[in-house]
Amino acid sequence: MTILLDGGMGQELLARSQHPPHSLWSAKVLMDEPHIVQAVHEDYIDAGADVLTLNAYSATPERLDRDASETLFEPLQTRALDLVHAARDARARDIRIAGCLPPLMASYRPDVAPPDAQMADTYARIANLQAPRVDLFICETLATIREARHATAATRATGRAVWLFLTLNDDSTATLRGGEHLADAIAALDGSADMIGLNCSTPEALTAAIAHLKPPFGLYANAFTGIGALEPGGTVHALNARSDIDPVAYADIADHWIARGAALVGGCCETGPAHIAQIARRLNKDHAHV
Repeated sequence: MTILLDGGMGQELLARSQHPPHSLWSAKVLMDEPHIVQAVHEDYIDAGADVLTLNAYSATPERLDRDASETLFEPLQTRALDLVHAARDARARDIRIAGCLPPLMASYRPDVAPPDAQMADTYARIANLQAPRVDLFICETLATIREARHATAATRATGRAVWLFLTLNDDSTATLRGGEHLADAIAALDGSADMIGLNCSTPEALTAAIAHLKPPFGLYANAFTGIGALEPGGTVHALNARSDIDPVAYADIADHWIARGAALVGGCCETGPAHIAQIARRLNKDHAHV
């Protein structure tokens, strides 16, 4: 049975927010408009998602230290956990909650990632805080073998299931954004996670790389025209959404991935509840009604 992950969170929150984009991105909404976070989680449940991802992607100590205050780390992580549990309780469905271990400093820029000792310590800190209130962990949008090793080691130590998702260059060469080839990464990370898949790249890049993946694998793409304009500490308003990836078109892509053996599909940036609902209909999930 195919697992249906939720869709993008940060872009969906900003689309609903009353405030302009901020370098803290989705963590800023946690501070100012937490009700929106819960509402988006609930919409993904209504759409048919089986798994909700904790809205803690930009609430890492490193990002907070750069853009606000590191002292916000535990309060924001706790608020994210409270809100996802409130959403699950409000809908009374058997939804799994996934903890979130993201790139610590910036998406798509492994060159600014912390050194090994700091990375290991921070990932352990995040994993240990989230573990008592999540069902599994998603280590996502990781661009190097080094990041993936530290993130999966920290989550493995908690005893929870671990799903690892790597992000690729958008040129369909099956290379990680850090430059390593996906085949080398899969070999190096074999056994590090219960599932290794791909996320936050174009659908075309993910489709081109399927041959390098081993079952079980999962895929969830973004719908950006490109990510070149995003800099560390910048805001996502610099990025543009594709006009050709509406919910039906994205569900067609997900159908192809499932036919190629994907055990999990979902959505990343610039996908929303309508995209997940369309996939849910194809999967005959009777709770999807968005």
